[in-house]
Amino acid sequence: MYPNIDRLLSKVDSRFTLAILAAKRARQINDYLNSIKRHELSEVRGPELDVVNEKPLTIAFDEIGRDKIGYERLAEGIK
Repeated sequence: MYPNIDRLLSKVDSRFTLAILAAKRARQINDYLNSIKRHELSEVRGPELDVVNEKPLTIAFDEIGRDKIGYERLAEGIK
């Protein structure tokens, strides 16, 4: 798996945080790609990387590994 799981875990404080962060970002990317297919404007930020034919979760992990996205821990959860 690229990026390496150890590298990804060094970017966050726990495996749970990594799973939630990647899942939320993958949903955002998926929403963005679907809005493009429907020819609609999207308020969601698109992929931060130039990617071709990759799944949203793969893109999300790659963005986390390259420090393109991050998180801020709040009392209520991840922002």
